[in-house]
Amino acid sequence: MTGKELRQILLDKWGYSYDIQLRRMQDKMQAQIMWRYQEQLSFPLSEADYIDHLEAIVAHLNDWCVVEQVQEFIQTTKIRPRLGKAVCIPLKMGMRSIEWMVE
Repeated sequence: MTGKELRQILLDKWGYSYDIQLRRMQDKMQAQIMWRYQEQLSFPLSEADYIDHLEAIVAHLNDWCVVEQVQEFIQTTKIRPRLGKAVCIPLKMGMRSIEWMVE
């Protein structure tokens, strides 16, 4: 998957290019689809910077072998991002998670 493909998945699902962040929560990783989106006037990233950001996110997802998990979650969830409430996607990384949990 590429950053542009991830953006298209978000657009197809919710109609907006939402921000995505990767977060470590205790001993687990998750992708968070934030309530801010690129089409907002107050969004802090230009379109090129937003695509670069998504490319970096996708690079991690590919490295962790969780791209299909994220795609399936987005396509099947009934939850949508809303002000102050991100959509959290738990990433099941198996034993590879140990590599990313070192402080």
